[in-house]
Amino acid sequence: MLWSDPENEPPKELRDMQEMLRRLGLLMALAMLLAMIVLGVM
Repeated sequence: MLWSDPENEPPKELRDMQEMLRRLGLLMALAMLLAMIVLGVM
């Protein structure tokens, strides 16, 4: 990083996409956990 570089703030679209991916990952983890519990109960 050079001192002359602008602040290393990613563009808004990229931040939004990262946030969406993080939420999607969390949702997938919860879904997997739920599936494991359901399959374990059966």
